[in-house]
Amino acid sequence: MSNKEGSVINKELSGKHVLITGCTGFLGKVLLEKLLRSVPDIAGIHLLMRGSKKFSSVRERFDAEIASSTVFNHLRTEDAAGFENLCDEKVHVISGELTQPNFGLADDEFQTLANNLDMIVNSAASVNFREELDKAITINTLCLNNIIALSEAGNNIPVVQVSTCYVHGFNTGDIYEETKAPAGRSIPRNTLGQYQIESTIQKLQKKISKVKEKAKSKGHLSKLLIDLGIEEAHKYGWNDTYTFTKWMGEQLLIENLTNKSLAIVRPAIIESTMSGPQPGWIEGVKVADAIIFAYARGKIAMFPGDANGVIDIIPADLVANSIILAMTKTFKNPGHTNIYQSCSSGSNPARIGQLRDYMVDEGTANFEAYPKLFKGKRPADYFPLAPQAAFDNAMKAVQLPLDMAQRARSILGMEDQKWGFHKNIDTAAKLSTVFAFYSQPKYKFHNGKLLALAEELGVAGDSEFIVDPALIDWKKYFGKTHIAGLEKYALVDKSTKPGSKSETAKVKSLFTNKSKPAQETKKDIKAAV
Repeated sequence: MSNKEGSVINKELSGKHVLITGCTGFLGKVLLEKLLRSVPDIAGIHLLMRGSKKFSSVRERFDAEIASSTVFNHLRTEDAAGFENLCDEKVHVISGELTQPNFGLADDEFQTLANNLDMIVNSAASVNFREELDKAITINTLCLNNIIALSEAGNNIPVVQVSTCYVHGFNTGDIYEETKAPAGRSIPRNTLGQYQIESTIQKLQKKISKVKEKAKSKGHLSKLLIDLGIEEAHKYGWNDTYTFTKWMGEQLLIENLTNKSLAIVRPAIIESTMSGPQPGWIEGVKVADAIIFAYARGKIAMFPGDANGVIDIIPADLVANSIILAMTKTFKNPGHTNIYQSCSSGSNPARIGQLRDYMVDEGTANFEAYPKLFKGKRPADYFPLAPQAAFDNAMKAVQLPLDMAQRARSILGMEDQKWGFHKNIDTAAKLSTVFAFYSQPKYKFHNGKLLALAEELGVAGDSEFIVDPALIDWKKYFGKTHIAGLEKYALVDKSTKPGSKSETAKVKSLFTNKSKPAQETKKDIKAAV
């Protein structure tokens, strides 16, 4: 990094202590690595993490689940001992629970934490689109009261909230860095025009209580709460429970931190890194990867999507840089609320048909270079995209006789196991419900304020802190970098590492019909994606 490049950022963040939540997640790891690598004068990075029965301390969990990550390969390769010393010197791990008052800390511990902080970055969230409503409200909305309390305890510590572009819900057209009115039911506003969500949450909690009274079992309760979440989200103008509760979280912060230092960073669909710390770094399977795995594994013959439609993808390193720029702005010009969108559709739109073509070209030409992704099999030369209505009708037409045959087999006492083709059809239908809203958009996200901020801080263009999506070469990124990243990082079996999960297992679960009952599935607080 040159002397001028990032000098304002380093000046403003020099000597600062920053608390980050959600660092066990994908984006959280990228942000932590970037701060350690590119902001050398930052004084300390404090990570709020929950304890785990697997580890004797949260520091041990940090070592096993974060410090061991391949995202740090660049730093580790340059100087392994230096990286270890850097973590020991600058990374401080705090055992706490974001959703509990004081994070579960004693009053004096909470106050001591507040006294030692200069910045709070909240990137923790439940990113489950179909989360049980009570859990989604707790994790994505109400826990922000604890962030506010920490800010106030530290004499108005600046807050950076990681949200999502999709808080705009069913609104269409050009979407700017502002708060738009819900596309469904109206929500009260105060004299400043800010949305007041308390009454809405109370209404939702009453409905949650009624649902809990009706539940016959834990599994039944989980289904009822998931269905309630989707139903209420649709009524108020959102596609899913995740985006609805994230919007309410934004409003809670905006109203309570008026005239204080608040920045909200809204990423679009976060995917693998474009350049740093290494091209294509990714963890797990993200929204846009559904189409890649469906094609690579040959499980379904078509996919829901408009070939001319734009899907808003943004590399994770651009998002991390956007957060760092927002952090810098809160120090440089305190006492304001700023909203920034890290997105691509407004300035460098990626059309789904083009991405499909890049994927197919790379897959057919070089499938042998990706043995874990393509399993040694040459994929199809073409992968059709179908309008949602046509796709749904096709799925229903095929599913109906298969379901009837399955029921008949069950009644006759035959094996209650779905055939492979039946599983693939179910898979296609499930993927459609998640992917369709994001692959057939009626919006265009704009990031003018973020680009202006980069210009203001002297990091515009192709710099160490790149945020401009206009610099993304989609053919190179999606057709090469991203696919190679999935092969190298997402499909690495980490099951042999303490406290780690198998990424191959995640992919397998995406393309099979086998899953644990809802009551047996443990949902963690994850980084927003």
